[in-house]
Amino acid sequence: MATVVIPALLRKFTDGKDRVTANGRNFGQLVDDLERQFPGLREQLIEDGDVKPSIAVSIDGDMGTGGVLEPVRESSEVFILPAIGGG
Repeated sequence: MATVVIPALLRKFTDGKDRVTANGRNFGQLVDDLERQFPGLREQLIEDGDVKPSIAVSIDGDMGTGGVLEPVRESSEVFILPAIGGG
């Protein structure tokens, strides 16, 4: 199972846990498993079938650009981050 690091703003959905585990071969499947474990989390991460613009995803140290199709390995460490904008 991949380890998913949950940002502070979303921990109310994970009973305060900052790290959880989930199954999936890509980020979308991982989110499906997270939703099964923690109802309500999906709508915080996914919009119109893809990762919300306000969310960034890092998988094994690389910033994901493949959206919900970004590959995830069983040993992956996935960071869900609030996206930071600016100029």
